[in-house]
Amino acid sequence: MQVTALSELSELVGHQNSIYEATAPVAMYVAGILTHPAAMTLRPYRNVPIRATLLNWLVSTAYDASDEIVDRTEQYLPGFLTHDTTLAAFRDLRPMLYRAVAPFLQDSHEDVREAAGLAALILAEHPALAQHRDHLAVHARRILDTSSDDPNRRVAWKALEAWGHDVTDIEPFQEEPWDCGPHSDGRGDLEPPF
Repeated sequence: MQVTALSELSELVGHQNSIYEATAPVAMYVAGILTHPAAMTLRPYRNVPIRATLLNWLVSTAYDASDEIVDRTEQYLPGFLTHDTTLAAFRDLRPMLYRAVAPFLQDSHEDVREAAGLAALILAEHPALAQHRDHLAVHARRILDTSSDDPNRRVAWKALEAWGHDVTDIEPFQEEPWDCGPHSDGRGDLEPPF
């Protein structure tokens, strides 16, 4: 049952990396159940607590509404982020979501701790959370030092860079091309492969 629910969460609410009308209420629900004891149940076949999976869903969803993604999208769709959109409503939840995620920054399970750190780094883009950024820099450095996942390391590096921290001792990450799809030769997704 839990595996099905997690799959539905990803497929129905996070389909195609979009923010839907249901995203904000679902994110609030996910944030609310993070502290439930059942969230520490290990996922079958993965040996990872469900809490880490829920936090990773929040990471993915917050990233889809991040300043970086909004700025990129605004280049192609001016007016994409107006105050009365579903996306704006979700972005307004970032302080509340941060409060739900922050207790897990020191979790004893590595996967939970990393997912909470990533979520906090992305959510802290919100101006109301600026006072947390220096504290979060420690978590960003930990992710850079311990994570084997390049996208996670990139999020940590970008946060440190955006917040004015010295990142010269860290090898920069190559930017992912915005207009390229799965083709290695730079063609877009809609272009035929021949």
